[in-house]
Amino acid sequence: MSTPTLALVGVAGGAGTTRTTVEMAATLGRAGRSVAVLDAAFGTQGLATHVRGRITDDVTAVAVGETAFETALYDADYDVPGRVSFCPAHAPFERLARAKAPDAARALGTAVADAADRFDHVLVDVPPVAANPAVEALTAVDRRALVAPATRRGADLLPRQRGRLRDLDAPADSVVATRTDAPDAVSVEGANHALPAGDPVGPDALDPESALAPAVAAAVEALLEVDLDLDFEEPGLLDRLG
Repeated sequence: MSTPTLALVGVAGGAGTTRTTVEMAATLGRAGRSVAVLDAAFGTQGLATHVRGRITDDVTAVAVGETAFETALYDADYDVPGRVSFCPAHAPFERLARAKAPDAARALGTAVADAADRFDHVLVDVPPVAANPAVEALTAVDRRALVAPATRRGADLLPRQRGRLRDLDAPADSVVATRTDAPDAVSVEGANHALPAGDPVGPDALDPESALAPAVAAAVEALLEVDLDLDFEEPGLLDRLG
């Protein structure tokens, strides 16, 4: 069986795409799976904030041919039976610019294939489609999900990103709505999965009592077509009342 590869694509900046990707990776690790998370958001470099310690080699160095993929992997120190490994973007502007060139961006697709040979699952954190790395990431994976915050802006921008993916012949398979428990949350048309905001520190997926953990697990099972066989504990009465 081939390794499921999934791109999570933000419909706008601040959609919660990186956080959603990390939560899904932690869920897979809790289920005993090995998962690699690659950062295609070279500009924002949000995945780097989830890496402990110093980052030397990164995904942009892989893209421009300065390092091998395996040297840009950083294992998360989660207390889980599986392995969660991040390949973040963390580079000076000069290398970021080179990594966005067409040939360098194509190397990102090679890295996705390399990760698929080494891990049970591969997730790619993709920004709104506007540059070569995002385009390459979308065409390198076999599944794609759009991530839209449950805000008016998120709902309004969703059709644009859905159209861009269709234009690339890489249509979205699903839509994940984030922060759906906010007091001012709006309905995201066509959303297949709804995720509450969760604790800002995270990842909540490591806590079976959190509200976010079971919602993320259900989304992961559907998006990757896997059965994770995870147990979740109901919060105590005082927690529910408080």
